Amino acid sequence: MRLIEFVPPVPHRLWVLCRQMGITDVVVKAAPELTGRPPPWQRDALAGVVADLAAAGLRVVALEGDPFDVSAIKLGLPGRDEAIERYRQLLGNMAELGIGLLCYNFMVGTGWHRTGERSGRGGARATYFSLSQTPRVMDGPLLDADQVWDNYAYFIRAVMPEAERLGLRMGLHPDDPPLPSLGGMARIFGSLEAYDRAYALAPCRANGVTFCQANFKLMGVDLDAAARHFGQRIAFVHVRDVRGTAEEFVELFHDEGETDQIALFRTYRELGLDDVPCRCDHVPAMEGEGDEPGFVPGYGTLGRLFANGYLKALLAATST
Repeated sequence: MRLIEFVPPVPHRLWVLCRQMGITDVVVKAAPELTGRPPPWQRDALAGVVADLAAAGLRVVALEGDPFDVSAIKLGLPGRDEAIERYRQLLGNMAELGIGLLCYNFMVGTGWHRTGERSGRGGARATYFSLSQTPRVMDGPLLDADQVWDNYAYFIRAVMPEAERLGLRMGLHPDDPPLPSLGGMARIFGSLEAYDRAYALAPCRANGVTFCQANFKLMGVDLDAAARHFGQRIAFVHVRDVRGTAEEFVELFHDEGETDQIALFRTYRELGLDDVPCRCDHVPAMEGEGDEPGFVPGYGTLGRLFANGYLKALLAATST
């Protein structure tokens, strides 16, 4: 597997720290609100992000997250055909610029959701989720599972053939948390069966899985068995760990959970995932960071330095 890092699309100290850690391949979210540029379905906007990172010695190998407003696609609203066409344009831009992977999700209404933060190991600030503390209905229209599945099928049948034609991979991220619904909106990607149903809609190499370890763990499945179930369909690995259930959990440092990471990384190697990228994900905030207004633990810098050292050791220990 190849260790990459999720970096901001604008200059940040993590750009330099990546090079110092020996990480030169990166994944970014190229949404306009983060880049300060037009949406990445406009070729020059995405090329500008790639060029900035290249000048800093980093190569963009993947995009992650909603690249622009795709609510019409997920909600099945007027304008989704135009949004899907822009999605197809984005895929073309990615292929032209040598970006081979798109980590996407189909979380309707809200993306990954946490309730707040708790004190973790040594006083680190860790994010947690509690369903009992989450409002049952958030703003927006209510959709049931059948409606979400219909919207997903409409989307994937339109874009996956284009991804396959271009030689790209799209790695579907599970719902986070993997609950049947959140805020009144159905969540459909919280089981292995749902992933198999998604694959059956467009069975091809482009139709891949983002194997986010913690989310699959929260589904109650055995991670080794789940990895073997997907096999070569795994296109991206998010490495993190949690303690608890899908209804109530806290996020951990990568070395403090119950997951046998060495055994799992050996399974990845056995499955022939040598060229599949992996990255650390959702790290607790450590002493000396997070004082700025609006900071939310999960994507601090110091915890990621610790995590990347741990992941480099895992990769070295399982390389033979």
